[in-house]
Formats: sequence, structure tokens, C-alpha cells
Amino acid sequence: MSSVTLGSRCGGDCKLITGPGTRGRREKEPAFVPHRPSSHTGRACREHQTTCFQAPGTTEAWRQRRTLPGSVLARLAAVVLLLARAFVCIALAKPHGLTASPLLLFANRRDVRLVDAGGVKLESTVVVSGLEDAAAVDFQFSKGAVYWTDVSEEAIKQIYLNQTGAAVQNVVISGLVSPDGLACDWVGKKLYWTDSETNRIEVANLNGTSRKVLFWQDLDQPRAIALDPAHGYMYWTDWGETPRIERAGMDGSTRKIIVDSDIYWPNGLTIDLEEQKLYWADAKLSFIHRANLDGSFRTHSRMVFPHRRPLPCDLRSTVGVGSVICSVHPRPQRLVQGLPETAAYRDAGAEEVLLLARRTDLRRISLDTPDFTDIVLQVDDIRHAIAIDYDPLEGYVYWTDDEVRAIRRAYLDGSGAQTLVNTEINDPDGIAVDWVARNLYWTDTGTDRIEVTRLNGTSRKILVSEDLDEPRAIVLHPVMGLMYWTDWGENPKIECANLDGQERHVLVNTSLGWPNGLALDLQEGKLYWGDAKTDKIEVINVDGTKRRTLLEDKLPHIFGFTLLGDFIYWTDWQRRSIERVHKVKATRDVIIDQLPDLMGLKAVNVAKVVGTNPCADKNGGCSHLCFFTPRATKCGCPIGLELLSDTKTCIVPEAFLVFTSRAAIHRISLETNNNDVAIPLTGVKEASALDFDVSNNHIYWTDVSLKTISRAFMNGSSVEHVIEFGLDYPEGMAVDWMGQNLYWADTGTNRIEVARLDGQFRQVLVWRDLDNPRSLALDPTKGYVYWTEWGGKPRIVRAFMDGTNCMTLVDKVGRANDLTIDYADQRLYWTDLDTNMIESSDMLGQERVVIADDLPHPFGLTQYSDYIYWTDWNLHSIERADKTSGRNRTLIQGHLDFVMDILVFHSSRQDGLNDCTHNNGQCGQLCLAIPGGHRCGCASHYTLDPSSRNCSPPTTFLLFSQKCAISRMIPDDQHSPDLILPLHGLRNVKAIDYDPLDKFIYWVDGRQNIKRAKDDGTQPFVLTSPSQSQNPDRQPHDLSIDIYSRTLFWTCEATNTINVHRLNGDAMGVVLRGDRDKPRAIVVNAERGYLYFTNMQDRAAKIERAALDGTEREVLFTTGLIRPVALVVDNRLGKLFWVDADLKRIESCDLSAAHPCARDNGGCSHICIAKGDGTPRCSCPVHLVLLQNLLTCGAVCLPNQFRCASGQCVLIKQQCDSFPDCIDGSDELMCDADPACSLLETRFPAGEAATATLAAPFLPDACQCQMC
Repeated sequence: MSSVTLGSRCGGDCKLITGPGTRGRREKEPAFVPHRPSSHTGRACREHQTTCFQAPGTTEAWRQRRTLPGSVLARLAAVVLLLARAFVCIALAKPHGLTASPLLLFANRRDVRLVDAGGVKLESTVVVSGLEDAAAVDFQFSKGAVYWTDVSEEAIKQIYLNQTGAAVQNVVISGLVSPDGLACDWVGKKLYWTDSETNRIEVANLNGTSRKVLFWQDLDQPRAIALDPAHGYMYWTDWGETPRIERAGMDGSTRKIIVDSDIYWPNGLTIDLEEQKLYWADAKLSFIHRANLDGSFRTHSRMVFPHRRPLPCDLRSTVGVGSVICSVHPRPQRLVQGLPETAAYRDAGAEEVLLLARRTDLRRISLDTPDFTDIVLQVDDIRHAIAIDYDPLEGYVYWTDDEVRAIRRAYLDGSGAQTLVNTEINDPDGIAVDWVARNLYWTDTGTDRIEVTRLNGTSRKILVSEDLDEPRAIVLHPVMGLMYWTDWGENPKIECANLDGQERHVLVNTSLGWPNGLALDLQEGKLYWGDAKTDKIEVINVDGTKRRTLLEDKLPHIFGFTLLGDFIYWTDWQRRSIERVHKVKATRDVIIDQLPDLMGLKAVNVAKVVGTNPCADKNGGCSHLCFFTPRATKCGCPIGLELLSDTKTCIVPEAFLVFTSRAAIHRISLETNNNDVAIPLTGVKEASALDFDVSNNHIYWTDVSLKTISRAFMNGSSVEHVIEFGLDYPEGMAVDWMGQNLYWADTGTNRIEVARLDGQFRQVLVWRDLDNPRSLALDPTKGYVYWTEWGGKPRIVRAFMDGTNCMTLVDKVGRANDLTIDYADQRLYWTDLDTNMIESSDMLGQERVVIADDLPHPFGLTQYSDYIYWTDWNLHSIERADKTSGRNRTLIQGHLDFVMDILVFHSSRQDGLNDCTHNNGQCGQLCLAIPGGHRCGCASHYTLDPSSRNCSPPTTFLLFSQKCAISRMIPDDQHSPDLILPLHGLRNVKAIDYDPLDKFIYWVDGRQNIKRAKDDGTQPFVLTSPSQSQNPDRQPHDLSIDIYSRTLFWTCEATNTINVHRLNGDAMGVVLRGDRDKPRAIVVNAERGYLYFTNMQDRAAKIERAALDGTEREVLFTTGLIRPVALVVDNRLGKLFWVDADLKRIESCDLSAAHPCARDNGGCSHICIAKGDGTPRCSCPVHLVLLQNLLTCGAVCLPNQFRCASGQCVLIKQQCDSFPDCIDGSDELMCDADPACSLLETRFPAGEAATATLAAPFLPDACQCQMC
């Protein structure tokens, strides 16, 4: 980076950047701030040869002021920041013909500053600080406004200097990528800027409105920009493949290259308006060049300070009026009006429009204008737009956003933005508007579905959910009643179906790669697509015949794809372009070039509506969704509703069957013919048990593949995991709708557990004497839980709902499955997989009867009203029969595979009351029903307080880690089994510790992170990770917490060090490092101030001890060790324990003796501190000093005072005066000795004192005192 330094005191923040070694893409551009007097004050100032600063509200006295002292001149930048509320004319003396000293306004990445470039000290004043990456800068003097670009925030911003507390304002925030150049037209009140990523030059009003693109073609990284409003010209540099400087009218006319030779990296650009010269800096040549404004008479030059000349106010008053862009044209001066950004296209006459989705903005491009003017829609919060479409009736633009996972819409001018769908969406991709039936279709590559809603986002329905891999583009043919879509999954294909998703068939499934784009020619009956892998544009008839290639040259990555009239338009990711080809002639041209982040595309005629069908007339008579198909007009219902027999009206069904079938959960109507509708649930792998909560309209299911229990609303929304830790094979589950609890049986862990419906307060109810518990059923009214076991001795068991009083009801049974209760008749039903029968008994297991004994393979079972419903794996069916006789069998649904569980969703299945129904039975956590009442329960390891019915956390417990889990158990408590804690993201846990003060668990995982969280998984925090460290090779091995100093010590395998972090995550440093050290296991003994660690040196392992700062190291053991892997300290027993993995034994040793301060305070008069070697060290409060005996604290005595043995100070003249002034009387002892010596000193002749003497400074030179 070459630079011109403004002064030695500027440091790194005051440089005029003239070019980087990487061609200066985002280096910062300084801009000179010439004084711009207004036309109101220009005459008065010129008469007095002064420099003028304009501010509102002046006085004549201020106008007459002519000179400034030199000290004020040095603070000129501060004057600008504190503009008076007046017109201020400041006279600057001009000795020896020198020009006035200019102010320099410059951006320095993190701030914008002002400096007096002619001053001596060159001290700068900060205009605005705390910026991300400020690049270009300019100003408008009359308003006191400073403008700058920020390439990190992709924005143009402003601040006012003459307003106290003025806030930074966004001027332009959409459609920018790398705004590198900026220039303010102080006459026309407009901003001009360049963008080296979008390769555009744009203009807007000073507030960002009426934005217009001036140039977008033949630009290759435009950089600096400068204006000459007096003559109507703009100048800019371009440092692309063919570097150059260009000039054009400020309205975009008369573009011309003025410099294109001997130019390489032209970064800075400025104009001397007075001398009519152009200056630029070339970063490669490290020169500053000068030329005439037409590029002639080019010379090398040093930096000068140009001035910008204001234009008359009569011209300024005529520009920038209204909502149109008024630009100065090169002389002769005239005003040119451009399209306003907020003008309606129909009013302006523009009909054919290209709608473009970029990652962070939406644009409309007029196809009616030869320059293809594009305008950014003023829509906020676009994160990652993908596809785009348009409704010509209401004028809405629709788009999908992959990052916010939503489908949104807004009017063509950007107003009226709405979010239509934002639930149960993973990766919304393609989108299509049925402008006739008023429906909206979209594809989702995350859920692998095609769905539909009304155009306002209501009445959502899944149309296609099976055999989809990566559905991408989608187009509709409302007149024919068909939809087409592409799938670029493992087996790419293009498919077709009716608009209701039925009669689906494949059109193309050969020679496809990544079919991204899809377009319909409604008039010609053709279907076009673009393939980003085969790099082709192909076409077929809409029936799949006559496939041919239209274009296959220079198509590196097609994405967006659309058709209008005779042209096909597409976006190309690699070429960063929008192109088109004639669908018959195959002639090709570029619409927009060098525009990054191009996504979806839609070409429309905003004033033309094509085609109709019966759905256009009162929605086809449908209450919700209307689908026109080739054979008929059909009505459809959103999720959760069913169609009545009139085939028009959707209702909420009273009762329906719900069943699990591997990766899906379906519902079947018991009242209408709307059968087998998949509930749109995401993330289901292998659903097993099933139940519901009718009061909250929730469905619950277990997933034996994911090892989770989940829930969602019956319409499929709000899917969430309720239990996701400590499950192995959860095959039984039941909802306690009265106590709002969830029960489940796990055949893998051999446990029956309970928790609240949201997963809180989990408790293990039964874990002894269980043998593969399978199916669960609850009777909350009576307070009983029933389950089946599939172990060596299958049985049916009953217990209280708190897990007590277990009782075998049926023991002569096979593998009983899907236990079901008939609450009205108080009967139990189950299927027997060994006998292939359906049986029933009373609630005590007696009066047992066979309902059906001729079934091939009954599996799932449920009961409702007078019927039982069951699934048969061999018949692949769901059937119904009378619940008492098994007669009147009816086939409900066929062609079903491996239905696991089945139930009837109806309010009668969840009726009744018990003690837990109201206010949770006054229980703090769990209310568990029992016969005749209830019992309050707590989460496992918590203790119930009988008086308050609240629960207390455990105070003594054992934490232990497994590969991907951390568990807790209560030692010596036979009634409390171990429990896996709900800690997320555990992978290869290597070490754990616990902070009893803040109740955090700390651990080291296999990704070299040290993390912490509460025992319920909340408040997770990463203390240190390789990504946060300057040393990415760190490998934490073990850790230990000092609870007193709130620090964490940990050993590192990579650096062979012991490190310390504060518990807030701040690194403190390394406390132990040696050339041959390999510390591994570690434990801190905070009470005694030691840390113990294993040192796994090459030849032999050691156990060592050191002070907490790593000093006072001592080897404790070197023999009898092979591989000690863990250490622990028991201060109560005074023991150090360790485990030797190779010797397979636990050993211990005594710690050092008792605490050195425990006896007689270590002999200290005040404060006793234990040293690392086990000895005491005395210390004193701040107002005392430690005496020479290193035990006693005393006051600091003055030179004319005597120190008593107690540490007290008295006057020397009071010593040996026969009156005890010291509280211990020490001032009257040894009075026969020299009174000038203290009690503990004696006098020696000068020069004869021993080497250990301590001279009192107030004694005469002839004598010295030495300690006795």
C-alpha cells in the first residue's frame, strides 16, 4: 500500500490512500472539503476576500468579521463541527499570495475525520466513529451533511455536523454490494455512486429516493467518481481489465473515454474546478496525474488543494424538485427527467417487466426501454430471495426467502409487504401463481413437498409429498389445469400433475443434470427448461413429446428462467448476467452484465391477463380451495378440514383415525370420504407409538430411529421434540390429559417414565422388575397405568399412576400389543402377535374373551364408540368390527404398509375429571393421579417438600460422562436411578467438572471445545474453542475448577501446558510449561492452594504438585505408575486419589499436613496465608507493616518516635521517663542502655556494626544500632 502521510503525529489513521497492492478494491478514498459559500453570502464574502461558511440565521456583525487569529486557524476542523446558527464568513489572511488552507475530510475504515491540511500539527477531529468499513466520503456544505459509503454494511449513510446529538442515517441500503465511489452534487442535491461488484453507476436524491441506474453496461469495476456540476459532467475511474477514466453528462448522456493509456489502478479522482483540471492517483505507478478535463495535456503532478465553485442559487432552485430525478446535462444547461422509483408502471406506460430476485433485493427491469432500466423494490429484510412470480390482477410480487424461511409478497412499487407463510418451511424454492383460481404454489427442497395456499396465505394444503427428492422450479397452466415441476435430486426428472396434485406422471427423466429453470409457452404449448449441469436450454411439447435442444453454448450455470413473448430469459450465476434468446431464431443477447447474486426471474406483462377457467367465478363454488383439472373442477380442503358429501364445503371433522406408517403420520375420516391424508409433519423417521391431547389439539409420537418423543399441532405445524435425551427404543406412549403429563415405555432402557407434556420434570417411575415394556394405556379418572411386557414371561400389568403398587393382571398371554381402554364399558383390548388374536378383559384382567381369532397379522388397535379398529400387516389394511362380537367387519383403508399405531381422535376419548385437573393439584412439578386422589411428584433426583409441595434440587450427586452423554446419579439411593441430562451437542465427552456455586456443568468435547450449561441444558456457553483461539491446534484434555478464584484450569495435549481461563471465558494465560512436560489429568485443591496433575513424560509417568501459579513444583510419585488417567482430591479425608488405567486400580495418598494457619493462626498477629510449601506467611492490613520478626504487624513510626514491642509508636522523649507510655510497658525496659536505641537494638561504635545492622535514619552518624 502506497500512501501520502499527512504528518508524523497522525499515526495510522491519517493517510491519503493512493492505492493498495491488490488494486485497491476497498481502500478508502479521501475527499477534499473545499469551502462552498452559498449564493446568499457569496457577494459579501468576495468583497472582503473571506472564506464563507453557511449556516442558518446570521447577524450583520458576523458577516463583517474578516480575520482569524492563528490559533483559531489551527482549529478550523473544530469550527466546522460546531457551526454556529448563523452565516459565518471567516476571513483568512493570504500572505505572499498563498491560497486559503483547506479542510480535509477522509474516511479511515472505522471513522470519518476532518483535518486542517495546512495546519502545523495536523490533528484530526472525528466526525463519526464506530463504523464497519467506511470507503468513499463526500459532503454537502449548505446542510452540514457528510455522506459516506460502507462496503461491509453495503450502505450509503449520512450525518449532520451542525446538529447536536445527530444520529447516523441510512440513505441507500438496498441493492448495494461494494459501493466504492461517492460524489455529492451540491447543486442538484443528488448523490452519485459507483459499485464495483454490481458494476453500476447510480444516482438518487440526497435522501435516497428517486434512484436511477445511469450506467450498467461496459463497466468493469468502476471506482472513484467526481462531478463538475457547473458544466454538467461526471467523471469516473474503472480499474477492470481495461483500466480507464471516463466522462459523461450527469444525466448519463455523451459518455466518452478520456484516458485509457498508461493507466493501471486508478483509485482516487478529483477536479480542480477553478483551474478546470482533473487529478487522479494510480496505485500501481505510485504517481498523481493531472490532465485537462477532456484528458489532454496529461502530466505528473503533486497533490494540490482544489476548490469547488458553487453555481448560482437560481439554477439550484430549479433542480431536484418533485419526485423525479433532475440531472444536469452538459452545456448548454438543461434539465433531464428520469423515471421516479415510486411511479406506477402502468401510469408510466411500461407494460413488459422483468422481475428479478437477487439475494438481498428485488428488482424490476423495464423491457419497454432500450436501456433496460432496473429499479430496486423498497422492501426490507430480504435475506436470501430465491424464486419470484407475479399476480397481474392485484399487482402483487411473490417471492420465496430461503434464509428467513418464508413466502412473502409486496406490490410492484415495494409497498404493502406481507409475510404469507413462515411455518413448517425449510427451504422454499420454486413459486408459481395461479392467477385464475387465486392460489399460490411452491416447492420446498427441505421438506420435499409441493404445497398450495390461497394467494393471501390461507387454506394451506400439501399436494405432493412422496417420491420427491429435490423439487425445484414449478410452473402452472391454469387453462389446462396442469402443473409442471423439476426435481434435481439423485434421479433428475421433470414431472406433470393436475393442479390438485393428482394424476402425476414423469415427462422427462433422461439426460438431465440440474434442471433449475422451467418456463411454459401457453400459446404454443411448449415447455422449456434450463439445465445448470448439462449447460443446455431444451424444449418439449407440454405432453412430453418432441424434445430438442434450443441452446447449448456458454451457459455455465443457469438458475432463474422465464418466458415472455418470443424470448426466453435466464440468470447465470457464473457469468453474473441476465440474458435472453429468441425461442425460434435462437438469437441471443445480454440484458444486464456483471451483476452478482442473481437468483429467480419472472417476465410478465403487468397489464395483461391471459386465460380463465371455472375457478374464476366465485371460486368455483368451493368454500376454500378450487382446483381446475383437465377432467373437472374440484374443491380442496386445507390441513385439518374435510370435504362434505356436497364436494364443495370443508368442515372440521368430529372424529378421525390417526395412524403411524414409518416416516409419516396419516389421518382417515370416519365421517366423510376424504381418506388417508398425510399430516404435514417434518423430520419424522420411524414413528412408532402415537397419542393426542384434544384440549390443545396436539399430536404426540415416538420415533425409534431418532430416539425422540415429539409433538405438533394436528395441522402439522410447530413440530418440536419433547424428549430427546436418554431414550433408546420408546415403543409405548400415552397422554395423561387430566394431569397434563406424558407417560412412555422404553424397551431399550427397560423403564417407564413420566414428564410434563412439554418434557419438563422428567421422572423414572418404574425401572425394576421390567422385561421389555411395550404398550401403555392410562385411566386418569381411576388413577391407573396399564402396560404390556414382551420379555421372557409376557404379561399385562397395572400400577398406580405414580408407579407404585404394581400388579400383574394377565400372565397367560403372548406379545400383547396396542393396549386400549374402552372407558365407557371399562374393558381392556389388545392384539396378540403370537396368537394373531384380538382379546378383551375387564379392568382386572378377568372376564377375558376373544374378539377375533382368524386374522393374519393384527398389530395396531384402538376403540371408539361401538367399534374396534385394527391394522393388519399381512393384509396391509385398516379394518373395523363390532367391539363385543367382532362381527360386521368393514375395510376402512387398504394398501398400507407397516402401520405401527392407530387411534381415534375424538373428545370422548379424553373425558372426565380428577384431582390434577385443577391447578395441577397444587403441585410444584408433577401431579400424579392415584386411586382416590393424587400424589405430587418431582423430577428424578429432586426432593419433595411435603409442606409446600415444591421440589428441591439434589445437593449430593455423582456426574459421569459417556461418549455422547453426561449422566447424574445419587449415590447410595436405591430409589433413584441414573438419568441422562438434557445437554445438547455432546460428542466424545472427555472430561467434566461442576461449579457448585453457579450450578454449571463444564466439559471437554471431542471437537476441542470447553463448554458449560445448566443441568437442564439451559444457558449453554462455549468458554474456548479452536475457532476462538489464535492457536487452533489446542487440544483440551482435562479440566478442574477453582471455585474460590472463579477460574478454570485445563491441560492441553497439543501444547503440553496447563492453562487458566476465567469462568466468564476470558483467557488468563499459561501457568505451567516445560520442555519435557506432558500434563494430562488435573485437579485443583483450592482450599490448600495447590494443583495436582499427571505428567506423562516419555520414559515414566509422574504425579506432581504445584502452586496455583505453577511455581513450587514437586514430584509426588514416579514409581508404581503406568498410566494414571484421573485425579481427585478429598479434603475431608485429606487424600489424593488416582486411577491407573493399565494397572486397573484406584490408589491414594495422604495430602500434606494440616493447614499451616489452623494452629495459633500460624503465629501471625493479624493475617495468616498458607504458602505453597505448606508453611504460613504472615501479612498485615493496609495501615500496618510487618515487623522484622515477620510475625507481628505494627504502625509506621515517624523518625522522632519509638516503636513499642506491641507495634505502638510513642515519642522518643517518652522512653525511659519512668512512666510506661507503651501499652506493654516496653518503653521503660532496658533503660540502662542507650536511650537512642529501641528495645530490640543496642548501640555500637561507628563502623563496628555487624553486617546485619539496621541504621535508624535519625541517629547521629557516630553511632549505629544493631538488633540484639
